[in-house]
Amino acid sequence: MPELPEVETTRRGIAPHLEGREIGEVIVRQPRLRVPVPADLVDRLVGARVGALSRRAKYLLVPLTTGGEGGEAGTLLWHLGMSGSLRIARLGELPRKHDHLDVVLDDGAILRYHDPRRFGFVDWLADGVEGDPRLARLGPEPLSTAFDGERLHRLSRGRRLAVKPFLMDNAVVVGVGNIYAAEALFLAGIDPRRAAGRISLERYARLVAAAKEVLAAAITQGGTTLRDFVGGTGEPGYFKQRLNVYGRHGQPCRRCGAELRLVTLGQRASVFCGHCQT
Repeated sequence: MPELPEVETTRRGIAPHLEGREIGEVIVRQPRLRVPVPADLVDRLVGARVGALSRRAKYLLVPLTTGGEGGEAGTLLWHLGMSGSLRIARLGELPRKHDHLDVVLDDGAILRYHDPRRFGFVDWLADGVEGDPRLARLGPEPLSTAFDGERLHRLSRGRRLAVKPFLMDNAVVVGVGNIYAAEALFLAGIDPRRAAGRISLERYARLVAAAKEVLAAAITQGGTTLRDFVGGTGEPGYFKQRLNVYGRHGQPCRRCGAELRLVTLGQRASVFCGHCQT
């Protein structure tokens, strides 16, 4: 599943091709996504001009303005789901299987949405993004100052939930998915099974620092190379080369040599080192 670094990599990859361009055509090949493509999406998009792309959690936000100054404004809300990707194609480049939607720009570039499992979606927000329920209840961005050890310590008091699913709760902090939670807990030396409410403020401060480190490194390196993910220019990410625990159960810990263990937490596989993480 594309996680926050992959989505941010996608935003950075496609933004230079979209921002300031006018949409000349929209081709919907498969409207039956997790949220059906709005029936009036083509009419709303054709002739609109693209503003500055942004990201909130794992949502891509594409602001659009129609009809020049004073025209209708809205935002495309895009989620890549389990297997979705966005890339830039050119006129004449034939679509592949599972290329469900094309946004054709005035310079011939095509924003092409690919999603084999169709768990992603694109939706139209006419009334601004602040009131959308999918965004309203989200926690802070993980690389912001609002995400700190005090927040984790405060929200975790009395919680018996294991710390890994606690860290992955989007109401606590957005975008720290399975891969990056596992890696952050390893760097912080915290057992993912430990109850969230039994972790000290000092250890939470270390966990926040580790999460920010691993996410920043992943974004810098282009996200994680997953089977279903390609970046905005069609190039894969490379962060997988640096993973310490995720996907490495049964292999030796890079730090101490002990065999990495596999458990299930919150219905997600979690790999950790029983020696380095306590």
